[in-house]
Formats: sequence, C-alpha cells, structure tokens
Amino acid sequence: MIESKAKNQESDQSIRVEIYNQTYNIRSDGDNEYIIRLAEFVDSKMREISSGTLTVDSLKVAILAALHIADEYHRLKADLEQSDAQLASRSAECADMLDRFLKQKEPAPQEFETEQ
Repeated sequence: MIESKAKNQESDQSIRVEIYNQTYNIRSDGDNEYIIRLAEFVDSKMREISSGTLTVDSLKVAILAALHIADEYHRLKADLEQSDAQLASRSAECADMLDRFLKQKEPAPQEFETEQ
C-alpha cells in the first residue's frame, strides 16, 4: 500500500494556471496541455460573462460561467443522445433491408425425385 501511494505521488504533476486573474496550482496525472486548455476555456468564459454584465464579483462571474458551461454540456449531451438514437434506428433499418435482400437471394429448396 505504501508503494502505491509513492507511485501516485510521483505520477501526480502540479501545473500552474491562471483563471480570471487568479493563479491556481492544479495537481493531475493527466496531460498538462489539456489542463491548460481547460483553464483557458474557463478563463475565456468568465471574461465573456464579465464583459456582458455589470458585476465585478468574481464569484458571481464564476457561477454564471459555470451555468453557461453546464448548459452547453447538457445541450451537447442531448444532441449526442439524439444522434445515437438516430444511428441505432438507421442501423436497424439497414439490417432489416439486408435480411430481406438475403432472403430474396436464397435459392428455393429443390425437390428431389427418388426412385422407388
């Protein structure tokens, strides 16, 4: 158990990012470039929100940005679910068409005459 903790600590990386003029140290075992892109995305959403409102309270700006990001996420998730359902429906239709086609191509059973 001690070894696994040591390995986890070694694999964790700390990266410094700036979001809305605040510096944060993020610990992650993931890709640093990905973490930076996420921080830049959050920073840009907060700046976009703050430019359209009169509030200077960073907590309110963060909450509004989080709501905006959550809305975006849920809309994309719903679109993906709808696309998946359409794909499943089209796949079933194609499978049915293929089954019908293959049944048409099957040779009719031949009758064999037997000598008596």
